[in-house]
Amino acid sequence: MTHWQERKAIGDAHERRVEAALRARGWTVQRCGQGTYASAIQQALARTTSALRWFPDLIAARDSEIVTIDAKDRMPSTTSDRYAVSNDAVRAGLLFTGVHAPTPLYYVLGDLKVLTPAEVLHYTDHARRHRSGAYHFVSTAHAHHFDDVFGPTGLQAAS
Repeated sequence: MTHWQERKAIGDAHERRVEAALRARGWTVQRCGQGTYASAIQQALARTTSALRWFPDLIAARDSEIVTIDAKDRMPSTTSDRYAVSNDAVRAGLLFTGVHAPTPLYYVLGDLKVLTPAEVLHYTDHARRHRSGAYHFVSTAHAHHFDDVFGPTGLQAAS
């Protein structure tokens, strides 16, 4: 199994976990984005800098509320109390949020904590960046609890 296939398997499992957590809180959830594309399209996107590469993984609705989710596992860092979010993902997330306002985009991280692209940028704009400049490091203390953003379990979706 290649490194990309291993990362994809971990990411797919995290997406399913986030999807189940949202459903348990009364959200109707649909997969979208790169994970739903044909393999040839996924491979082509992997070789581009197009913002489509970072399109949200899930779209969810409850009553009249709609949100988008980019599920990001393998965070936080295993050696610090920080999340590492790629600069390209943040840039694409900010573009997506601007174009699709007022629909929010949430990063749901591996520990089911939540941040927005704007929060990632805000909390790291003045901080030391990864030496390559490719990642924003955000303290885990800044992330929101899943229930605070999406509600507690047991909520019923409107018919």
